[in-house]
Amino acid sequence: MYLDHYGLTAKPFDKTPNPAFFYRSPIHEEALARLQYGTEERELTLLTGEIGTGKTLLSRALIDLLPDNYHPMLIINPRLSPNQFLKTVAQRLGVESPSYFRADLLNQINQTLYRFYEEDICPVIIIDEAQLIPSKSTFEEIRLLTNFQLDDANLLCLVLIGQPELRKRLKRGTFEAVRQRVGIRYHLGPIGREDTGKYIAHRLETAGGDGELIDEEAVDVIFRYSGGLPRVINNISANALLMGFSKDLSRIGPDVILDVVEDLDLEPV
Repeated sequence: MYLDHYGLTAKPFDKTPNPAFFYRSPIHEEALARLQYGTEERELTLLTGEIGTGKTLLSRALIDLLPDNYHPMLIINPRLSPNQFLKTVAQRLGVESPSYFRADLLNQINQTLYRFYEEDICPVIIIDEAQLIPSKSTFEEIRLLTNFQLDDANLLCLVLIGQPELRKRLKRGTFEAVRQRVGIRYHLGPIGREDTGKYIAHRLETAGGDGELIDEEAVDVIFRYSGGLPRVINNISANALLMGFSKDLSRIGPDVILDVVEDLDLEPV
């Protein structure tokens, strides 16, 4: 609707996790580096963060960076029973007819992983929203997947991505066996005021627009009401562009942002 008005070629604050818009703030750069290292070392890697900090976008950025000899498998709905989880893994590995029986299913997975190893392919299982994994039994199957290994190498890499309750859950005694397998971990927080400005400018420029379309005073207000959470920054900024378009503005100032946060019923963080 407003793309031509602002000279944009794409929506800069769209809700989809498009890696093209990934902004490498220091904390996101660190998180991505740890994810990359975890996949290279075939470790069980844990990434946690508050809602809206950019965890899902990081998973897509990681997939984009993986070399051709990696086989990423993204599981975005982990509300699975143990058998459903194993069957999902088997299907993503390319097993044509996953068995109903657990022992046979594990054997099919093992054979496929060994074949991948011989072909120098590293499977990477990325489980997003991992705090939604329903039971200890499913977590146990995840832990047992890390047992697929040779004397000198793991046959796959596992990445768990979730909200802070995932980290709290793994601290419980009943999940000790899983927690001990985690080799790499990182907790993702919000970005600061300076990076909020750079983040907004980056997304505007990536969309073909002017990085200063939202002025510095407006960014101050956005940061005050978003607390540096990228998802909230996106929501405020997208609504600000729409409101600016309706008012035929060429630049977005703090008055527009204040109107937007009032409409969104946001409070200063």
